[in-house]
Amino acid sequence: MRFSSNAKQFVLLIIVGIFLLLGYVVFNHFNERQNILSKPILRSRVQNIVSPERLLYKQPSVLVGRTDVVAVTPWLAPIVWEGTFDPDLVDIIYKSMNLTIATTVFAVGKYVRFLQDFLETAEKHFMVDFNVRYYVFTDRPDDVPSVNMSQGRHLSVIQVPGSNSWQEISARKMKTIQTAIERQISREADYIFCLDVDSKFHARWGAESLGRLVAVIHPWFYQATRDHFTYERRPASTAYIPMDEGDYYYTGAVFGGFVEDVYTLTKVCRNQLEEDARNSIEAAWQEESHLNRYLLYNKPSKLLSPEYQWDDKKTKTKEVKVIRFSTVIKNYAEIRPNV
Repeated sequence: MRFSSNAKQFVLLIIVGIFLLLGYVVFNHFNERQNILSKPILRSRVQNIVSPERLLYKQPSVLVGRTDVVAVTPWLAPIVWEGTFDPDLVDIIYKSMNLTIATTVFAVGKYVRFLQDFLETAEKHFMVDFNVRYYVFTDRPDDVPSVNMSQGRHLSVIQVPGSNSWQEISARKMKTIQTAIERQISREADYIFCLDVDSKFHARWGAESLGRLVAVIHPWFYQATRDHFTYERRPASTAYIPMDEGDYYYTGAVFGGFVEDVYTLTKVCRNQLEEDARNSIEAAWQEESHLNRYLLYNKPSKLLSPEYQWDDKKTKTKEVKVIRFSTVIKNYAEIRPNV
């Protein structure tokens, strides 16, 4: 078969166009990843835990310690409980790195009322003497309270749309955090924690919480077996977890880690939430269900015990020696727009 010169030119143009399109896609993917990695984040610095010389602290033991709780996962990630770490030693090691920790909270609609307590208690207990940047997502920027910040700590207000549906607000959290990391946070922080605003700090939350990918064991499920976990069990959802699978049930109220790793988490969860929405399905516990799915197959490098996200409705148990951060009691019918 013979082709005319015009046909040959047309085919050649198509081939060139395909190569240009592939090059554009690859370049954009590389450029996006480079933007997230543009800040000289600490991967090389945290791999070596450097302790100052002549630093005096209590000798650790391999025989004496907590025996009432498990302090390591089957994949050898630590589970942080009171009594499993030396707070002074941990802080001294990490303070020498001159880190900045980003902290995101959503104060949308009537949830803005919780912001003052959140910020004031954070200034007393959260990453004290570290550089901290709070990012407050709100549809009511004029209602953000003025709270005295310690040196090295700053607050940014990022306006987001309101909604008549708390499920919609919940579902778009991952997208909002992903976008904020791309546009701002990746240039300003080393680690990030994403926290619920309807909570308060009660005791120290320090550098023992830092890790590549950090999750918190849910206070209502840490004593339960996996068949009682409220995972998404419908195969039609991208958050689906089969009945015979599961490690722990993680709370959606707290997650964190390296900025790059949390970026990947939020991007994957956002894509899954959007795919479910296109298929007219909503996971059992919205973004928390997708978070649990992600963390099942992308194991966290550090787990925080329920000390780091208690629930004020729950009676304190003997294993929990200290409550560091907790969800406050509230009337959902009064603060949520569509309950």
